Amino acid sequence: MKKYVIGLDYGTDSVRAVLIDTENGAELATSVSYYQRWKDGKFCQPEQNQFRQHPLDHIEGLEKTISDVVKESGVAPESIVSICIDTTGSSPLPVNKNGIALALTPGFEQNPNAMMVLWKDHTSIDEAEQINRLARNWGGEDYTKFEGGIYSSEWFWAKILHINRVDDNVKNASYSWMEHCDYITFLLSDTQDLATFKRSRCAAGHKAMWHESWGGLPSKDFLGQLDPSLAELRDRLYDKTYTSDEVAGNLNQEWATKLGLTTNTVIAVGTFDAHSGAVGAKVDENTLIRIMGTSTCDIMVAPNEIIGDKTVKGICGQVDGSVIPGLIGLEAGQSAFGDLLAWYKDILMWPTQSILMNSNIIDENQKQLLKEEIENNLIRNLTLEAEKIPLSETVPIALDWVNGRRTPDANQELKAAISNLSLGTKAPHIFKALVNAICFGSKKIVDRFEDEGVKIEKVIGIGGVARKSPFIMQTLANVLNMPIVVAASDQAPALGAAVYAAVSAGIYPNVQEGSQKMGSDFEAEYFPQAEHVEKYAELMSQYQILADFTENNIKSKKKLKVDSL
Repeated sequence: MKKYVIGLDYGTDSVRAVLIDTENGAELATSVSYYQRWKDGKFCQPEQNQFRQHPLDHIEGLEKTISDVVKESGVAPESIVSICIDTTGSSPLPVNKNGIALALTPGFEQNPNAMMVLWKDHTSIDEAEQINRLARNWGGEDYTKFEGGIYSSEWFWAKILHINRVDDNVKNASYSWMEHCDYITFLLSDTQDLATFKRSRCAAGHKAMWHESWGGLPSKDFLGQLDPSLAELRDRLYDKTYTSDEVAGNLNQEWATKLGLTTNTVIAVGTFDAHSGAVGAKVDENTLIRIMGTSTCDIMVAPNEIIGDKTVKGICGQVDGSVIPGLIGLEAGQSAFGDLLAWYKDILMWPTQSILMNSNIIDENQKQLLKEEIENNLIRNLTLEAEKIPLSETVPIALDWVNGRRTPDANQELKAAISNLSLGTKAPHIFKALVNAICFGSKKIVDRFEDEGVKIEKVIGIGGVARKSPFIMQTLANVLNMPIVVAASDQAPALGAAVYAAVSAGIYPNVQEGSQKMGSDFEAEYFPQAEHVEKYAELMSQYQILADFTENNIKSKKKLKVDSL
């Protein structure tokens, strides 16, 4: 009997399931479910950088997508041997003693603080700053040293500390907290004891300051100096962590019935989408995997003998086994990539939303058709015009920090900026400047890895931007002065999760072999254009000047308040 696995990939806007043939990585069926509450803008306040998601969006999407692929494929349920879940991160949520999400319990159904705190939620900037100050000055272990030396507001402890400070009801009702990838894995698994449940090494190591050298999570002494509630919480979390080639449990009876599967199906330990995406793209040593969507995650692996005791400054962590067991996983990334272009699109759509849709000149059907036509063609037309602008023509210089800076050197207080505007600046010029900016931000990450001794010989792009925008990919190749290949799969993270699932079920002896057999082929390659590389290097230097000025001379509101005291 042939054997199949399911990779379940939770993104920012939707969840997708793919059913994969373990023999060759062929995709038999796929299903996508969009989060309806998230789509409606519920529980979020973008002006305050608050982004929360209701777990029902995830649970409903789980049931729909897996049920769909099981039915669509027509394969025998007993031939689906394993499931692995990947999610965004750090995206933690509070749970009660039974591991039930707090937002699913009476009194918390509409409370944003009881919901999943999405990766891009930056409400905990002050708390992250406090963690960094304490880590450097408390006289004990610097728990941030394997996380690039800077703890981010996008991560586990900062988010929990913030929620505990602003909402006593949530703090008192929360027995524990779980990363999204752990929560969904726990939901499906027949292992229903929080104390023994296998938590993700990937999530714990990169976002929760977990490391074997100090026995797991930061000490109660350290956490207690941040807030007594964190020291108490530590007792209800975990010490050991597990890589995603291991078995977390079997599918429990409740979910086996809902999904049309059997309880013989193995549930692998969960992981983050970027790390599984790297596996789906056949990650190897000296290879940088760029997962390019709303943000970017940049993933590498390196042997222990290359990294040794060295800590790579300013990245999102280095964790043994977080990508491939036996190798050190390295993560970096940009807080906004596609999001920067989506922001610009939203600005340009304002007249359509506010004037066209309220017009009395045309009927409602015409309004809707015009709106859809503008929305569907805006980025494409901007791209076509931006491509025509020669590098000899003056183009603004922009920063990519519209959602803060993730790496190198996390600083979520930073804001974006644009300089060199003139009366000759048109919309395509600004668009080209923004494309340049996200590529320059990418170059800063590549430079940091190489400055720290991590050699990059190959770049692989995956995700929607990599597959859909030759303009961005060619610009990136010119800026990096490196060739870039693009993975052919639309579902590289889900495919990587399927690889983990296959290894956990014993189909392959290790992740490397599973990745090579099941991973994505490549569909395109972009080479640096020698005539443009030097000009982009000049523009990069202007980007750096603007970045230095903005970071060092333009004060945030918080700094202004401190200075005025």
